[in-house]
Amino acid sequence: MPPNINQENNLPFKNEEVSTSSFFLEIAKFTVISILIVVPIRFFIAQPFIVRGESMDPTFKDGQYLIVDELTYRNDAPERGDVVVFKYPVDPSKYFIKRIIGLPNEEVYIKNGIVSIITSKNPKGIVLDEPYLKSISFENTTFVLGPNEYFVMGDNRSNSLDSRVWGALPVKNITGRVLVRLFPFQNAGMFPGKQTQ
Repeated sequence: MPPNINQENNLPFKNEEVSTSSFFLEIAKFTVISILIVVPIRFFIAQPFIVRGESMDPTFKDGQYLIVDELTYRNDAPERGDVVVFKYPVDPSKYFIKRIIGLPNEEVYIKNGIVSIITSKNPKGIVLDEPYLKSISFENTTFVLGPNEYFVMGDNRSNSLDSRVWGALPVKNITGRVLVRLFPFQNAGMFPGKQTQ
């Protein structure tokens, strides 16, 4: 009687036994490889965050799940309009999400809620177009930024604890820019809230 033949490679079938120890060894290998891939990504490239509060409403709502790109700002400077996650300067154990309004060495001038940026090239100031705003506040103030400082504000201006209250954001506190909104699924997308000026 001829032996059983595997039709794909014409080799006789072998009765193979899978031992429990080899199964657990494979699981251990898979786990180690996963950790070696996921951990560096999680700590050095991208990080998940959940929005808490209403300071960025309507751009970002409470409970939305975001992925933050931690790699880009190692080579490129943050830009006006970027939505960033950062360590709160008053309490670095807390993370905030805000929009970059003022860049290093600029002057941010706010009058009746209208924001102007004054630079050496534009000493009269440029009024920002901010279509993302839900509400404005009507304070009048001026902030002068240093070489490594940013001015950040929430999109819900009347309900945001931001640079107007606690001052400039040091560049060292910036964790990264919002790369992806994952949840809710109907609002998922790349660079949500991105606004160039």
